[in-house]
Amino acid sequence: MKLKVYRYSSQSRTTLGALHINGEFECYTLEDRHREEKVRGETRIPKGIYNIGLRTVGGTHERYSKKFPSYHKGMLHVLDVPNFKYILIHIGNDESDTMGCLLVGDYANNNKLQKGQLTSSTNAYTKMYMKVIEAIKNNEEVTIEYLDL
Repeated sequence: MKLKVYRYSSQSRTTLGALHINGEFECYTLEDRHREEKVRGETRIPKGIYNIGLRTVGGTHERYSKKFPSYHKGMLHVLDVPNFKYILIHIGNDESDTMGCLLVGDYANNNKLQKGQLTSSTNAYTKMYMKVIEAIKNNEEVTIEYLDL
């Protein structure tokens, strides 16, 4: 399975993108802004292709296990990002929720008029997660590519 994040709007505080799964639009994304030098918890990851695995430890995993007991198998974890660790794909609405992770939502605002925000994040996450977790359960390789437009 191939996920692609097309980053289409990078402003002073946030970056908005569109997530596609196997060539089909899935949802919008929000990340921290681009920085030449990494600032912990405030910098988006570099463009590139990364594998996705499951992270089954940590506070976010514990919260999601309780929030989504019927389907949560682990956090979607973007692996082997140089100079970053614990990059997850998860629910959130704005930059205060990301810490360098990828947030997903069904709707995004205009990042040029105000800082980027997503809405309907839980719905977008659930739909996306179910597709990705099925591929992982079927032992498919799952990758995510970040592209800067």
